[in-house]
Amino acid sequence: MQIEVFKTRIFKEREDLADFVSSYIKSVPNKSIIVVSSKLVALWRGTLAPLKEKEKLIKQESTHYLKTALCYFTIKDNMVMTNAGIDESNVKGKLLLLPKDLYKCADDLRKELKKKYKVKNLGIIISDSMILPLRSGVINAAVAYSGFKGVQNNIGKEDIYGRKLKTTLVNAADSLATAAGFLMGEAAQKTPLALIKNASVIFTEKSAKGEMKYPLKQDLYYPFLKKFFKV
Repeated sequence: MQIEVFKTRIFKEREDLADFVSSYIKSVPNKSIIVVSSKLVALWRGTLAPLKEKEKLIKQESTHYLKTALCYFTIKDNMVMTNAGIDESNVKGKLLLLPKDLYKCADDLRKELKKKYKVKNLGIIISDSMILPLRSGVINAAVAYSGFKGVQNNIGKEDIYGRKLKTTLVNAADSLATAAGFLMGEAAQKTPLALIKNASVIFTEKSAKGEMKYPLKQDLYYPFLKKFFKV
């Protein structure tokens, strides 16, 4: 697998994202994945708000929230994140909100870029930074994706000693977002785009928005979510 990142100018609010992407990524081989920062998608869709509305919007954008000393600990779109994904970094004087239709954003962008690059199979990942429990630092995760299977099922397959796996699912979408995010950076690098080639994923025409959703009561963190969020 190869990952290449692209340094860009500052993307403007309501600018055409497909044109912007194709102006920097000149060619894309078939069966590649383009990773796009969620900030670009938010600017593309125009989901900005005044800074003074931050606390109100965090509560509005979350299905569950808990105020802590550092931030609001929230659940949004079946993802645990800080401040419902609302961000102040790398945007001047405003808040950036994650669009409500992130999977449609990924589908729309993929449709336009398939035409531009004239490829049959293309994946799109919209990435954003996340924090893992009890781990220092942020990683990138896929807040939405399109064009490939984001979860690989290894249940029933054998390990090296012939023991059949009972619970193993591989989160391909987040793994790819994390790999690309390490190169894309989190500060002033101005590299909000990445191209992933030769990833071992299954490309599809139909996206599965609910594919990543895991049964709540079977989730590893359910006892904590139940206690603090009353889910």
